[in-house]
Amino acid sequence: MTTESKAAKPALPASPPLTERQEARRRRILHTSAKLASRGGFDAVQMREVAESSGVALGTLYRYFPSKVHLLVATMQDQLQHMHETLRKRPPSEQDPGARVAQTLMRAFRALQREPHLADAMVRALTFADRSVSPEVDTVSRLTTAIILDAMAPPAAHRPQEPARPAAPPTPEQLSAVRVIEHTWHSALITWLSGRASIAQVKIDIETVCRLIDLTTPERGGQDGR
Repeated sequence: MTTESKAAKPALPASPPLTERQEARRRRILHTSAKLASRGGFDAVQMREVAESSGVALGTLYRYFPSKVHLLVATMQDQLQHMHETLRKRPPSEQDPGARVAQTLMRAFRALQREPHLADAMVRALTFADRSVSPEVDTVSRLTTAIILDAMAPPAAHRPQEPARPAAPPTPEQLSAVRVIEHTWHSALITWLSGRASIAQVKIDIETVCRLIDLTTPERGGQDGR
């Protein structure tokens, strides 16, 4: 190995925003990916078929998504964005934050339940993802966090045109609880997809872990200390 190859490479400039035409092409690719995965799961998503069905060259597809894992993680990101928009139009009605989060996550779970092959393909891609897919995986995590934080907001705080958030910024303890809830939700999805858990068991697990939200709210802590 030469000295030049060992030297640290300069950071690459940020990618410019996609043009309207490029964004439309990207959306066609994601739509095709979701359609193929819905039919046959992870193995049904073949990059050459995605390119042909999307009307793009195979090299163009790889410029957008370097691998099938990149493509399916981006597909999950796209599905979560649509799910988030739908959930915000119909926010949870429960009074307690933990119950609202549980209600929201079960609605999201049932949406994935309607497309089990697609859900399996996206979860497998997340499982296979290495460091090269970190930005996409991080975006999926941020979207999941946003869905949970929106659900924590009181019903009156939801507005059609602006994202809902708890009245006060979440505490470190609440953010820790959100991370545990995310891990549990993801694990519950995997165990259900593998046939090792029923929907009823998933519901119990989600409702149980979401109680952490109520236990970590400042108001609850103040009441418990009386």
